[in-house]
Amino acid sequence: MLFCYDSPLPLDPFNVLALRCVASFLDMTEEYSSGNLCEQADLYLNQVVLQSWDDTLIVLQKCQILLPWAEELLVVSRCIESLAFMACMEILDPEREREGPLLSLQVMVGRVWNCEKAKEIAGQDLWVKELIALPFEFFDRIIRSLRNQGMEEKYVSPLIVLYANKWVLSKKTHKYLESIDENNGNDVSKKVSAILQGLLELLPLGDNKTGKVIPVSFYFVMLSRSVSLGLDGESRVPLEEEVASLLHFARLEDFLLPANGLDSESIASSAEVKVMERIFSLHFSSKPETFYSGSSLINTDSMVAELWDRYLSYIAMDPKLDANRFIKLIETVSMADRETHDHLYKAMSVFLQEHPHISSEDKASVCKYLNCPKLSQPICIQAVQNELMPLRLIVQALSVQQLHTHQAFKDFSESFRYTEFADFSGSLLSSRSQALLSQYMGKNSYQQTTEEEDTGGTLLDSLTKSRDQTERPELAKAEYESTSFRIQVLEEELVTLKKSLKKQNLLKGSNDIASRTPSFRQFDMNGKTALKRRSPPGQVNSCIGSIGWSSQKKHVNRLVKAFRKLRMLGKGKTKIRQVSSEIKSTSVA
Repeated sequence: MLFCYDSPLPLDPFNVLALRCVASFLDMTEEYSSGNLCEQADLYLNQVVLQSWDDTLIVLQKCQILLPWAEELLVVSRCIESLAFMACMEILDPEREREGPLLSLQVMVGRVWNCEKAKEIAGQDLWVKELIALPFEFFDRIIRSLRNQGMEEKYVSPLIVLYANKWVLSKKTHKYLESIDENNGNDVSKKVSAILQGLLELLPLGDNKTGKVIPVSFYFVMLSRSVSLGLDGESRVPLEEEVASLLHFARLEDFLLPANGLDSESIASSAEVKVMERIFSLHFSSKPETFYSGSSLINTDSMVAELWDRYLSYIAMDPKLDANRFIKLIETVSMADRETHDHLYKAMSVFLQEHPHISSEDKASVCKYLNCPKLSQPICIQAVQNELMPLRLIVQALSVQQLHTHQAFKDFSESFRYTEFADFSGSLLSSRSQALLSQYMGKNSYQQTTEEEDTGGTLLDSLTKSRDQTERPELAKAEYESTSFRIQVLEEELVTLKKSLKKQNLLKGSNDIASRTPSFRQFDMNGKTALKRRSPPGQVNSCIGSIGWSSQKKHVNRLVKAFRKLRMLGKGKTKIRQVSSEIKSTSVA
């Protein structure tokens, strides 16, 4: 009415859309009069509203109650294009001072998904917070416009993640929607399911670049939410394939489990476990991937197989899990993809503990997949001591444990020989013995000798201690005593060998003294031979006193034979005759 009577129009973002719709309804166009209401409303929209972020958001929100007129008049599309353009300018603004990277989800990488933490990230930028508050119909079109205008995916994908966190994952939002519409709780679930399905279409699934932008934990919580909302399997296929391709970045805490845990009817038959089983099958059916961690090349299949075995340890606690189902879960990952069977052994041990009444046939069927040579030494010791394991498996584990012990003895022996006798052994040292030797030889000889004298230790002591400190810091007491006993036996053998060598050197020295001494008999003051005093038990007066005459003769005969060989070679004939005659006279005496 004010316009009809030429009064000034109080246009503002709150009423301009309604006036534009009314003017169109009344045909107040340029066809009937110049400067009509349609033209004035369009001028205000283009020159005032669409130049401001806040005014554009206000008009876009008003469009919800004025559909389909706002859509037919292209007001919705103009607002969306304007918001997308200003969002691009906001990101590309070089004068804006930022403390950290814009729209980064790096703080969520390697953690369980936290809705409150994601909410904090969204609140760091006001324009992001306002965008994710829009209805999904408008948000969907804004995301597509952002991509059409050239915004990088590393900025677009976090917007989708934050929107999903607010409208799909947040329990507070779900409760708020239920409180608004208390009578139609099913309608709320349908709305959330529709938003979830739309977001899955927006996410760049299958793009390898997004793995560094979107945390893998987000995909898992989205998958869990889709299962709880009853989303059909066909809609989840792209999401499952995306998760399968990123399993090597996942953590055990991210994996799907029934909401009720052990209180549910059966964990193994739950929808969550079936989804995880399908995801792992997808991963291993695809081409294996490798990536570099530092300078080493890592096969992702071995990492994923270890995650699956750890996941089995939780499923094995299900009291209603039967042996056939557990075997099927084990076979999800082939034995060739498992570099270690440590976690598989733990899962089997948990299963046997929770199902003590299974038959011996089922027990053997479950444990036949365990390969003892792929067990680490501490786990192998546990398997030997585990009474729940089949006897055949215990024997195999014991055999492997003996091989480990033998290899350890061999490494220590090589290190000892190399240290004591330099090039005593013609074989090359193994990598482990070289490492132990280099660690031991790091000290100078004086420091080494001093420490051995102070502590009464040997080379084997230092090697054993260093190995225990580095490789087995958490070894159980019983296991440690078992291994220490074996090492102690080896040490005693080495000490015995040392004593034997010293004894031989001592015998040779005593023989040399005997060859130079005229007689061992004592004489009295008159020159007569005196009887030799008998030493009390446990006391030795001389080197000969500790050696029998028969053994002494054997040593003498050996020396004579050695001297005869030297005589045949023509070396030192005169000296040899003199020494041999003296030795013979001594033996006769």
